[in-house]
Amino acid sequence: MIDRMAAFDRSWGGLVLPPANDYEGGPKPFFPDVPEQDEEGWWFMAGDQRTSVPFAFYLGPDDEFCLLGDGRSVRLHASVEGWVESQALAHHARLWARRVSKLHGADADGLDLAGFEPVPEVRGLADTWWRGADSLVEVHRGEHELFAAPGASPYDLSRTAFVYEGLDEWGLTG
Repeated sequence: MIDRMAAFDRSWGGLVLPPANDYEGGPKPFFPDVPEQDEEGWWFMAGDQRTSVPFAFYLGPDDEFCLLGDGRSVRLHASVEGWVESQALAHHARLWARRVSKLHGADADGLDLAGFEPVPEVRGLADTWWRGADSLVEVHRGEHELFAAPGASPYDLSRTAFVYEGLDEWGLTG
């Protein structure tokens, strides 16, 4: 466990990303803290939240980037690298898109992604990215999965999607 935390700190310790589109901005600085163990293995905190939220950002037993809250966990990305790639892609897409739309709940769930392909670099689990001909779609389901489960918190936070349109080939590939 200590080796995992030290490796995380060497790679990511002190990194401050711009605020994320969702999760009240995400973690502010990355630093390992508060190791915990459960039946799945060891978890540790990835850094402090930017705001007061009913969850924390953790790295899971297999180094997945997760939310923990109400005694439950949701894996957002298969790695911290996936989270960082997702944030970099969001920044890039916001900068170059001609139009950005934000969808919630049923509208986000009903988004037609036919003709889109997943963006593998984000290593998405509950949160994913999709690439189309001239657009990108960012989908967040983590908070909803964390709090909408039976017996979980009374919060029913919405699924959210951001649709970035009008990206030419350079806007999609950097």
